[in-house]
Amino acid sequence: MTRLTAEHVVGARVPQTPALAGNGRLLCYVLAPTSCTGDHLDTALWLVDLDGDGEWRRVTADTATESQPRWSADSGTLYFLSDRTERGIAQLHRFTRTDDAVVASTRWRAGIIDHLPLADPHLVALLAEDEPTAADERRARDRDDAIVVGEREPRARLRLLDLRTGEVATPSAFGDRHVVELRQRPDGGPLAVLTQASADPDYGPRSGRLHLFDPVTGTAEDLGPVEADAHSLAWWPGEDGWHLGYLALTPPVLQAGTAVFDLAMDSRARRNRTADLPMCPTELCQTDAAPLVVLADGLNTTLARLDPDGVTPLSQRGGQLDTLSTDGAGTMIAAVAGGRYQPPDVHVGPPAGPLRRVTDTRPELDAVTFGTQRPLTYRAADGLDLDGLLVLPAGRSASDGPFPLVTIAHGGPYDRYDDRLQLFWHPSAQWLAAAGYAVFLPNPRGGQGHGHAFAAAVAGRVGQEEWTDILTGIDLLVAEGIADPDRLGIAGGSHGGFLAAWAVGQTERFRAALVSAGVTDWGMLAATGENGQFEAALGGSTGWCGIGPHPHDAVSPVSFASRVRTPVLILHGAEDTNVPSGRPCTSTGRSATSAPSTSS
Repeated sequence: MTRLTAEHVVGARVPQTPALAGNGRLLCYVLAPTSCTGDHLDTALWLVDLDGDGEWRRVTADTATESQPRWSADSGTLYFLSDRTERGIAQLHRFTRTDDAVVASTRWRAGIIDHLPLADPHLVALLAEDEPTAADERRARDRDDAIVVGEREPRARLRLLDLRTGEVATPSAFGDRHVVELRQRPDGGPLAVLTQASADPDYGPRSGRLHLFDPVTGTAEDLGPVEADAHSLAWWPGEDGWHLGYLALTPPVLQAGTAVFDLAMDSRARRNRTADLPMCPTELCQTDAAPLVVLADGLNTTLARLDPDGVTPLSQRGGQLDTLSTDGAGTMIAAVAGGRYQPPDVHVGPPAGPLRRVTDTRPELDAVTFGTQRPLTYRAADGLDLDGLLVLPAGRSASDGPFPLVTIAHGGPYDRYDDRLQLFWHPSAQWLAAAGYAVFLPNPRGGQGHGHAFAAAVAGRVGQEEWTDILTGIDLLVAEGIADPDRLGIAGGSHGGFLAAWAVGQTERFRAALVSAGVTDWGMLAATGENGQFEAALGGSTGWCGIGPHPHDAVSPVSFASRVRTPVLILHGAEDTNVPSGRPCTSTGRSATSAPSTSS
């Protein structure tokens, strides 16, 4: 048996964004390290002919950040982004198998954000900000970093690259709106274009609009507003004409489950196609026919087809199924998938299964004996059905308890634990299990996997029923003799960090707590974080809603700080813009330390 080490956790390489060509034969994916020591994350593109010898080969030998592989309509050219010419500035590159050549297709000084090869083999749609002007460069030299709202805000604009001339044209059809996503109709017709009024992560997702764009004439038609946080565009044909779908938050609250919305192009009728499902859509994938939908389904993942009369389940698997890609007909898929004891790898197969693993990116884990992981189902204090995971120390069973128990709350709160291998760089169940701890991974209300109402239940009520959902699970494990009531710990990041901070202000049951990038003051977070309105929906109010006391004060851990008797380790990046640390700044206007942090 090989002992699990820290290098296994942070020194791994993981597959991302598989891209299956329309012919169903060629498959490419990005291989990325889980950590980096410098300023840049060096990734690589790998390619295989599934009908050939099955041998993977690297597309380029450059040291670069390579991402977003996409195939041309004829499956003959692979397009991708790479910063191999100038680190940090991604440009569009293309690779052709006929001559094994990689050619840089753009030299856009602002860099390319996204791209979409079009049905016209000579055109590629690009998303890119405006190139810097002389005034911009002068301000940068003079370190003029004043932020004026509404001025010099970055906007991603739709641009068209003509591969014959290398020229990049910028249509004026969308004015000053920020373009976030493109999808061409499968028959080579117009582009669906999703725009926002701003790139601001708070205001932008609440100001989305859909458009039709004709790449030949350069004209656009406004299809009207869309629900908050719209993304994942997909076309499909119906008996009543073309339909355009997308994922978005279910109105009217910002903290809610996602849904598939269906816009009939002829009638302009719009409807929620997943309103009554006890599952949550996470991806919508276009094919030449009916689109495929990935659904968070409790601890599992369901793959379904969006048919005219509803969602038709095709297959279900335990654990994850992410970044779905299909051939043109939708008869073959590629996705990143993993299992209870298998790390994520690229799998291929028909949508109804079975899927075949075609990569082995972490062979060093083959000899590791992991802790026993099993699903948990139980009922909340008010009778609501809940689930989660229990991970026991390697080689031990429940009858060997009681064990010291660490509860790790997930982030979001619109996230979930699924039945995949729980081995990550952040608080990790298998890492703790290797040290002899039992680990409880609860899915309290507010998360994915159980439909809209389950997800929306925490809006304005964070730390209430979701907290008792977690306590009920801990009490169950104590009663079953699995958890030692005198050796309990709690941890979490982002919203999970909030729950860990909340816990130590409500009870002294825990011997230690870890709060990573956690929310401690909802009013401050709504005022300073990137997603103010979203956070206000969770906390229930803002600091400018009158004199107070405010509803968010009653659910902010800082309000109960005087009660805390538990040792707490607080980890927070000084440059975290999602959940700002709130620490004082130096006179230069920059944080005194520069450790980055991300949270979800």
